[in-house]
Amino acid sequence: MKDIVKNKLSEYVAIIESALKKYSLKGKLGLQATVADAMDYSLEAGGKRIRPVLVMEFCRLCGGDVNNAAAPAAALEMIHTFSLIHDDLPCMDDDDMRRGKPSCHKKFGEACAVLAGDALAIRPFQIIAEDDALDSDTKVKLIAELSCSSGAEGMIGGQVIDMENEDRDNVDEENLREMYALKTGRLIKTACLMGCIAAKADEKKTKIAEEYAHCLGLAFQIIDDILDVTADEQKLGKPTGSDAQENKTTFVTLFGIDGARKEARELTEKALDILDSFEDSGFLKGLTEYLLVRDY
Repeated sequence: MKDIVKNKLSEYVAIIESALKKYSLKGKLGLQATVADAMDYSLEAGGKRIRPVLVMEFCRLCGGDVNNAAAPAAALEMIHTFSLIHDDLPCMDDDDMRRGKPSCHKKFGEACAVLAGDALAIRPFQIIAEDDALDSDTKVKLIAELSCSSGAEGMIGGQVIDMENEDRDNVDEENLREMYALKTGRLIKTACLMGCIAAKADEKKTKIAEEYAHCLGLAFQIIDDILDVTADEQKLGKPTGSDAQENKTTFVTLFGIDGARKEARELTEKALDILDSFEDSGFLKGLTEYLLVRDY
């Protein structure tokens, strides 16, 4: 990663980490404090913070104040973290490790992990509603977008397709593209749109952001498919080969590693071309290229 991209990324991540700390419930609860510990444990486990970074960067690209995007960015990261906690549960993907640490349910027990995920799914809307930097109309639009993308029309709907695909022997490319667009791509799209909303961007810029996000979201998941086969487990922070063990059809299953890489590369190039519509998009272009070649 080039220094200019790395430095800007670090700047955004610092803002995001500060916001997550601000909104933490640690030390603010009584007898129920364990759930706050479980929430923070998963939020602080690491990760690239790509989704909240996209919120802030699209706010900037659309002429907004990035400080106005801090609460929406933190809210989106909480939604993403809730999904990871629930994905790891024994009734879902049954993963014992997440980002090199025991999964939330291994650390705090299954019941507490479920509740921590539930709490992280609810608190984001309170954070947006109470933010002093946003006006009421902007808050309503942000909450509506985040609600839709998180639920049955978005991420949760994609997870349902993913689970049901484990029992299918006829999963094809069309099925995968739809599932990826919902399970992974929907929150990435929402990240870009929330940045536009925070900046009060016009319809043209919002549409461009949406097109970019569609390409990035699909490429991001295809790289995840590849990493499940090729990555170093220590870097990845969880066991590899889980897709095959769970009988999941992926882009690697259908097209092989080389074919999957080719598709991810073409989607990335399309995303980069779309970014030409924005002035000063060098950082986002660098980040987009990095996501194509990441090794964890």
